Amino acid sequence: MTTQATAALQAEVNRLRLEVQRLQTEQGSQKITIGNYLLTRLTQLGVTSMFGVPGDFNLGFLDLVEDHPTINWVGNCNELNAAYAADGYARVKEHSIGVVLTTFGVGELSATNGIAGGKPFSEMVPVLHLVGVPSTAQQKTKPMLHHTLGDGRYDAYVKAAEQFTFSQAFLTDKKNAASEIDRVLVDCMTVARPVYLSLPTDLVHEEISAQGLKISLSRHPSPNDVEVESFVLDLISKQFKEAAGDAVVLVDACTIRHDVRQELNDFLRNTGFPVYATPMGKTAVDENYERYGGIYLGSISRPEIKDKVESAKLLLSIGSLRSDFNTGNFSYNISTARTIELHSNYTQVQYAAFPAIGMKQLLPKLTERLACYCDRASKIHIPQYTSPIPKEDNDLISHTWLWPRVGAFFKPKDVIITETGTSNFGISDVPLPEKSILVSQVLWGSIGWSIGSTLGAALAARDRGLGRTILFVGDGSIQLTVQELSVMMRQDVKPIIFLINNSGYTIERYIHGKQRKYNDISNWNWTGLFNTLGDSDGKLSRTYTVRDKTNLSELLDDVTFASGDKIQLVEIIMDKLDAPRALQVQAQLSGKTNAYDSKVIRGPEGEMDDIRNTVESNVD
Repeated sequence: MTTQATAALQAEVNRLRLEVQRLQTEQGSQKITIGNYLLTRLTQLGVTSMFGVPGDFNLGFLDLVEDHPTINWVGNCNELNAAYAADGYARVKEHSIGVVLTTFGVGELSATNGIAGGKPFSEMVPVLHLVGVPSTAQQKTKPMLHHTLGDGRYDAYVKAAEQFTFSQAFLTDKKNAASEIDRVLVDCMTVARPVYLSLPTDLVHEEISAQGLKISLSRHPSPNDVEVESFVLDLISKQFKEAAGDAVVLVDACTIRHDVRQELNDFLRNTGFPVYATPMGKTAVDENYERYGGIYLGSISRPEIKDKVESAKLLLSIGSLRSDFNTGNFSYNISTARTIELHSNYTQVQYAAFPAIGMKQLLPKLTERLACYCDRASKIHIPQYTSPIPKEDNDLISHTWLWPRVGAFFKPKDVIITETGTSNFGISDVPLPEKSILVSQVLWGSIGWSIGSTLGAALAARDRGLGRTILFVGDGSIQLTVQELSVMMRQDVKPIIFLINNSGYTIERYIHGKQRKYNDISNWNWTGLFNTLGDSDGKLSRTYTVRDKTNLSELLDDVTFASGDKIQLVEIIMDKLDAPRALQVQAQLSGKTNAYDSKVIRGPEGEMDDIRNTVESNVD
């Protein structure tokens, strides 16, 4: 039996033991308050930071948080930023979860956008949204309290949460509190999606049995059905035999979200198949691995990558999330007949789907079956994945030059965050060092997300002993959530922030309205931000403005700057209509799909022909 299968069985045993013990020890001698039961569970899951904003319905619980020996109350400027921070924390703190605490109504609704970025079918991030709510007595009598809608609908907000979280628990008494807390936490971990838990003010200090805390919560999905899994393995093996080992692997975001990095890397090194990644799957595989070929983005891909991926007889897709920005506007040229997909909760072989056959347990067995192809697969040529710094005939900072140049600045174990827009697209073709982590929000794409996420990511990186935290963000995006720079200084995290000042929303300009005023913003005194936000004497931070290649290169080569000993902001002046090639093509495709241009031919066939012609002209 494989290690993964053993772990899955042990998790199921633990779950059953926990249920039995609850029935036997509800009146156990060891007691703990509900609030501390929850905090103990979070500690067991490796949580060391909690994000959020105080409000009168969560203050009693916050007393426990502030007095807790290992969980740090971060305290954010608003609930949206707090949700973003919990998101970033969860992405970097592998095997743990992010936690955001808000108050009833006004607080939880403010956090909803940040929670939605991790919802089912979106970014798949394990975040607990914990909400302090009115007492159980008030829930029953429904007085016209502040933060309510004034119509007695106390359940309106949890109904909203049902749209953006995988599961919800609304605590009503102490009898079911432990089991409900455990249920949503297990869901959060095993499906890697946000969950919602409400905690009434009067239940925080109610005592319950502490016996259940002796049994660990399940982190693993249920075991695969042995007979079905065996059939699937035979079927996949047959496909590889018919393809004579001519196959490539394409890794995506769910490889990271569902904790299969180790299984994936064992598979790759034992089989030798070429491997590529999508933008959302970047850094799932170390990019200095000799069999790694770069980023596949459908028709927007580099020609040599597009050719290798699309000409293979078989594609093994692992953990895919096929959104528009992750697939070059759905321009994959790979037929279903040549595709095998492994997911967290199902497997698809060509046109046949097999529910409940998950990749974490399947991959090790597939490794054993396909290791025989290693010699043959290792001979498949992969063009070298590099991004040389181009020589341009001027000193202006361009995206073509910027991204390869900062690529040389990165170090192993760096945590790199890119904002929606030019940064997400610019970073895609830059090879990143081993054990580095790229954090981006390609699918949900909420501008301003990266500032809060950087706070959470930096705290998680510190916990894990990783390297520098480095953020790339545009001047338009940072204006939405800039307040969290003050929290970064208060929490003593020291990210390096590259702020691309290109006079507004460049990605929107390329989608539509290049010269429209609605894509303009007010220009701020960016190098004065830290003074305004708390560093009045300049001891905690440094700021820079660079306007040309020479000055930026000198700064990147500066040992003190590169050490990241303080929080630092670098304002990079760029032309407002300069953008990475991939963004320009993607934006044109999005604009045509949105049918902003009246000249676009209506109807599915005509419009898609127009899009294909645009892609081909830009790629060629």
